[in-house]
Amino acid sequence: MNDFKVVYTLFIFLVIIKGLEKSHLIHNISLKLSQRKFLPQKLILFTAVLSMFVTNDVALFVMIPLTISLDIEGKTTLVILETLVANGVSSLMPFGNPQNIFIYYYYYYNVHPLEFIKTIAPFSFISLGLIMLASLKLRGNEVKDDIGVFIKHEKKAYVYIAFFLIFVLSVLKILPLALGVLPIIYAVLFDRRSLKIDYFLLATFFAFFGFTDNLMRILRFNLDTPMKVFLFSAFGSQAISNVPSALLFADFTLNWKSLLWGVSVGGYGNLIGSLANFITYRFYKAKYKDTKGFLLKFHLYGYLFFFIGIFIYSLVMC
Repeated sequence: MNDFKVVYTLFIFLVIIKGLEKSHLIHNISLKLSQRKFLPQKLILFTAVLSMFVTNDVALFVMIPLTISLDIEGKTTLVILETLVANGVSSLMPFGNPQNIFIYYYYYYNVHPLEFIKTIAPFSFISLGLIMLASLKLRGNEVKDDIGVFIKHEKKAYVYIAFFLIFVLSVLKILPLALGVLPIIYAVLFDRRSLKIDYFLLATFFAFFGFTDNLMRILRFNLDTPMKVFLFSAFGSQAISNVPSALLFADFTLNWKSLLWGVSVGGYGNLIGSLANFITYRFYKAKYKDTKGFLLKFHLYGYLFFFIGIFIYSLVMC
């Protein structure tokens, strides 16, 4: 029953976010933002804020193509920093990414939203601060040509904003989660484009729920300390990505805090660590065929923040 609750919540969220994405509202806000001073820092901050509320994946779907379209120096570094900040700051909210939704609703965790945010806040804010410091060397960048075209957003955007507010209040347990049927009904009747979501992600959750239940009967991990939970989930993310890592190791521990930290830090590192990393790589490769330099710099930054994340955990949580 609780497995269904996780998938149901994720389905509602994906439909709402797809509706906002198709309405062009997020696109227009990002374009407006990019016309101001301190462009690199503004883009990074907006990516961070966006990732908290519409997931790291959606934030990068919006921000990476926009950034790549800019005629700006240090573009490669800026794209990498946007990816890092999306992974780091999205961890702050229970609905910031799929693994957070899973951990938040996992049946025996029963996490309070404020406790969730308080637990992972040091990681998210320290990561944001360090990434902003790293962006200071991009201070002199200027846009040299047109950055894109505004597309008049549809009136449906306001409907989806209302649905999103209801969703947030439901996740925070202020309103009943059953209200999630409202955006589904609306999409079926008036906006079927919003139903074209990532069903592969939902199928992955279904498959891993069964897979991890069976695996738990076969394997016997000795995750008897918070550090073991953290390290297994963090390094496991480097091999199978952080969403499957959360699903896998949740069956072997009651320590949701260390698991949350582990899969959050695990989003850094290599391309496998998070689906968001692949999104950035795909957009970059579509524009620039030679990606060797990008991959080298991406993994240098990624593993630097990965081990910084481990260090932060050892200071804050141990």
